[in-house]
Amino acid sequence: MKILILGGGPCGLGAAWRLNETCHGDYLLCEAKEQIGGLSASFRDDEGFVWDIGGHVLFSHYGYFDAVMDSLLEESGGWLEHNREAWIWMQDRFVSYPLQNNIHQLPRDIYWDCLKGIIDIQNSALAEKPDNFGAWIDATFGKGLARWFLNPYNFKVWACTPDQMGVSWVGERVAPVDLKQVLKSALFQNEDTTWGPNSRFKFPRSGGTGAIWKRLMEKLPKDKIHLNKKAIGIDPKKRRVRFENGESESYDILINTMALTDLLKLIDLDQPFEKPSELRYSSTHVVGLALKGSPPDALATKCWIYFPEDNSPFYRVTVFSNYSPNNVPDSDNQWSLMCEVSESRDKKVDPSTIVADVIQGALNTKLIPDRSILDHTWYHHEKKGYPTPTPGRDPAVTPLLVHLEEMGIYSRGRFGAWKYEVGNMDHSFMQGVECVNHLTCSAEEMTLWYPNAVNSAHPSGRKV
Repeated sequence: MKILILGGGPCGLGAAWRLNETCHGDYLLCEAKEQIGGLSASFRDDEGFVWDIGGHVLFSHYGYFDAVMDSLLEESGGWLEHNREAWIWMQDRFVSYPLQNNIHQLPRDIYWDCLKGIIDIQNSALAEKPDNFGAWIDATFGKGLARWFLNPYNFKVWACTPDQMGVSWVGERVAPVDLKQVLKSALFQNEDTTWGPNSRFKFPRSGGTGAIWKRLMEKLPKDKIHLNKKAIGIDPKKRRVRFENGESESYDILINTMALTDLLKLIDLDQPFEKPSELRYSSTHVVGLALKGSPPDALATKCWIYFPEDNSPFYRVTVFSNYSPNNVPDSDNQWSLMCEVSESRDKKVDPSTIVADVIQGALNTKLIPDRSILDHTWYHHEKKGYPTPTPGRDPAVTPLLVHLEEMGIYSRGRFGAWKYEVGNMDHSFMQGVECVNHLTCSAEEMTLWYPNAVNSAHPSGRKV
């Protein structure tokens, strides 16, 4: 069985890793770009600063994934471990994350508005299950938290309003609200910051997130990985892929990790697929600020900060030099901020002004005191950053994936399967591993088909 893999991000590399591990030698991975890693690639600019495509951190739901990661960099002492310090900048102050457990840190009138909303939902039973994310926010957190944080922040993240999104994806992605915990934190003036699966995470000592995937590629047979090999056509009847360089490759099984919408354009059929209207996505603009000096005390230990207000274009900023001193050329005299801005048909971004807008936003939110500390900037645009979990996504995607499998095409990964809730690096890698297990020994693909199961803690305290 010849298996052809399209795409060298975590999912495609996961499939290749598993095939190699099981001694299935008849496979080939083809990556369209000149480097491996997909959305988890890293870049070193001309001045020696390292940048990622957004704020990636390594945490896992899988023992298998952990073991593979350890085997890649542990032998060279290549990991740094961090306790997560996530914050929110709003009302001209830093507030501990998650906000719903720390609303006592807000001005009193806003604190009361949020607390009143939480009390209101305790006293009212849901007549029916919310049918969109916006209604779910109101029913789960109350109108105060929705007004001051959750609605404006989620619009900045998703580049669409929450009422245009479904609710099946939420799971562990949004911290629940606990009235007792809210009141306890207020009474004792505690900072409750431990929620979430990424409260402790790893990061490569050198090379950014992309170093993980470069190291993994180095451990695979060189003749199995082909870079700069972009697919331009797929004949599912002859089971053959055409590439931009004029070559073609036959296959018995095709594992695709490119975006589902892009895949459909390449498949040669008498009656081509129609792109489902529910397959929406947001684009990502990443602006890196390379800075002189050292981080101010307020940012000295922070990992990332969320920004719900409209005085800045970014929704999240990572203090990237805090992840590793090797993310900057001289950690004693340089530091860096990595800012993320979303875009969609409902939220346009002007690429000609985005860098200037980010710098002004950094000034407005007091991340930097003035422009004099700015050494240079770095900019990256990713057309497809995140698949949007619309209400009609699952009814559109599930039958499409099944239909493709009937033709020997298995579409997996963040955009290959169009499932945000299993689109982290560990999820994507395991989608590739589990697809191979399914093909070679009929194992269940838990991550793709049962995302809530893999994202839930088991009674033993262990993750699936």
